[in-house]
Amino acid sequence: MNTNSTASTHSIQSYFHDDTSTFTHVLTDIATGQCAIIDPVLDYDAKSGRTSTDFIDQVLAGIAESASTLVYVLETHAHADHLTSAAYIRQRTGAKIVIGQQITGIQHTFAGIFNESERFPTDGSQFDILLAAGDEITLGKTHVRAIATPGHTPACVTYLVDDTDAFIGDTLFMPDTGTARCDFPGGDANALYDSVQTLFALGDDVNLHLCHDYPPTDRAVCSVVTVAEQKAKNVHVGNKQTRDSFIELRTQRDAGLAVPRLIFPSLQVNIRAGDFPAPEDNGVSYLKIPLNKI
Repeated sequence: MNTNSTASTHSIQSYFHDDTSTFTHVLTDIATGQCAIIDPVLDYDAKSGRTSTDFIDQVLAGIAESASTLVYVLETHAHADHLTSAAYIRQRTGAKIVIGQQITGIQHTFAGIFNESERFPTDGSQFDILLAAGDEITLGKTHVRAIATPGHTPACVTYLVDDTDAFIGDTLFMPDTGTARCDFPGGDANALYDSVQTLFALGDDVNLHLCHDYPPTDRAVCSVVTVAEQKAKNVHVGNKQTRDSFIELRTQRDAGLAVPRLIFPSLQVNIRAGDFPAPEDNGVSYLKIPLNKI
């Protein structure tokens, strides 16, 4: 499934990856055809340990068909629920991989969990561009500004496009499913509440483009919702929910959530910008599962 929307300077096409319930978005500057892919997914079968590029190849084929020029891959954070295909895209197209500069803290944390602190550089050098809050990049006439939105992880960023569209990662889901969990290392429900208020302050008409949707059976999958809709209807933070009540709700909810099924393969790959761990002497890359750690 994919959806399309168009603003004055740019267009957005969203593709849904069914296996991980993830949206990969393509942002295109209309005047120049320069584009960026946001939160790209790599297919991964956990039972066989096999990866494939079928999904992202469809996205790249759409870009080629529109004669657009891919300039950037934008990551909102190091995802724990799907593998990124950023490195594959960079290898195929030369696009630069962009992420928030706080990724270095995430790398440090998980290099320790996977016992790779002595071998794995935690300086963000696997990525091409590290953005601080307020930094901007451009696609032709389209301006993209990084906004720090921590809480789900300490390194989450939102990409605000021309003050009309925001790619918000996991900060918010659709109003009927609420907000992201905050129980990963460095997660913080108090920080997430502040980040949501930052998004609400962008303006009621701003479109919030989601990274995931987990719809109830009575509605279709949806990739975008306005700030006004979130403020009025979000079941966790809408209708002027107080900070204390949100923190209590989020903390109780997180205590009962299962560990994401792809957390270990995802984070080993995603802190590397999509590269696999270095092959061992038999030429095979391996992913670790730390026992009794999380």
